[in-house]
Amino acid sequence: MTLAKQAVRWGVTHAIPRTALRAAARKGDLQARLFIESAQIPTLGLTGLFDEIHGREPVVRGQYSYLVSRHPIVREVLTSQDVRAGVDRVDGVFGTLGRWAASDHLHPIEPPSLLATEPPDHTRYRKLVTRVFTARAVERLRERTEEIAAELLDRMAERADRGEPVDLVESYCSLLPVTVIAEILGVPSHERDTVLRLGTAAAPSLDMGMPWRQFRETDSALQEFDEWLGGHLAALRAEPGDNLLSQLVAAREDGVGLDDKELRATAGLVLAAGFETTVNLLGNGVALLRDHPEQLDKVRQDASLWPGAVDEMLRVDPPVLLTGRTVVRDTEFAGTPVRAGSVVTTLLAGANRDPAVFDDPHTFDVTRPNSREHISFSSGRHYCLGAALARMEGEVGLRALFDRFPDLTLLPGAQHRPTRILRGYERLPARLS
Repeated sequence: MTLAKQAVRWGVTHAIPRTALRAAARKGDLQARLFIESAQIPTLGLTGLFDEIHGREPVVRGQYSYLVSRHPIVREVLTSQDVRAGVDRVDGVFGTLGRWAASDHLHPIEPPSLLATEPPDHTRYRKLVTRVFTARAVERLRERTEEIAAELLDRMAERADRGEPVDLVESYCSLLPVTVIAEILGVPSHERDTVLRLGTAAAPSLDMGMPWRQFRETDSALQEFDEWLGGHLAALRAEPGDNLLSQLVAAREDGVGLDDKELRATAGLVLAAGFETTVNLLGNGVALLRDHPEQLDKVRQDASLWPGAVDEMLRVDPPVLLTGRTVVRDTEFAGTPVRAGSVVTTLLAGANRDPAVFDDPHTFDVTRPNSREHISFSSGRHYCLGAALARMEGEVGLRALFDRFPDLTLLPGAQHRPTRILRGYERLPARLS
């Protein structure tokens, strides 16, 4: 029965939508084309499609959803009280089948995940988590992040001394953020490889249209991650430490704490999101700086440019391509009526290339004065909790890497992740010096 339910769940949430979107793409539907092309082309290669979408009406109506990519309209949708997070992928008989086949384990885009809840639950969860992710708390982590980066770079230097190439994603871009977030969340050092493996395997769960084999692997990873979280939280209840998860276990708001399911969902999202997107930021940043040596020279000559450079990386090649919202009551965006129940896809990467907001938007410029206006961390009540942490890790990690290996050379064989929503490198071979 479990396999049967899994097969039905895959059919309803992936196989049927993928078939429908492929048919729509052949007819020129922009939303469907984005679905197809984003699985085949890196974000930097989608600029032509972004321009085409920007050239259409402010709110593009597709066969299955509305699509918005202009900066002010994306922000308007993300901050609107007339929408809720997430997407109802199917209705009718398929929706009934999907509910019958629903999994018992947690999923990042299903309640009670922060990505899929709204007030008052979202407010309660978020208030408990934000206590650790203040700007002041993140700055206190800067020194420890620098130490971790130095330790990783020392290991890489040993390989460089032997003339061996390295995969920067495997050796640095993934290990730096997972080590930082693991320390924040009280994950023992011997379990960090497990967290990295499960988080990476579960990353495609944000996508729609997965093949059967990938769906089964991702579904298994989510189940194993859920079980691991249960054990980790039980250990923290028995022996609380000075970390976020211990605080979440004990935290109360008006005398009410998170129940077990809410706690696992919140902890799992914070843990996975705390390194998954930063892995992409670091890898994308390395590639951008190596592909634009004149921009790398600028940050080398003036270290005060690093914070703005990281925001420019987030603008040009964001770790997250898009996000979806469901309209809860009849409303309008940019003068376009949108009925309740409609889905609106907000193209974050497109908003970051809006020529009305960013001059010469396809150019990577670390001195861009308004680079921080990007929407890569979303906006409104679902603005990324870890934005300050990601910015700090990007600045520390990239600066340390290029300070230690100024002549770092990227080698052939780079591979992008085969995911539509999360955008980054799976492999980034390099030769160090």
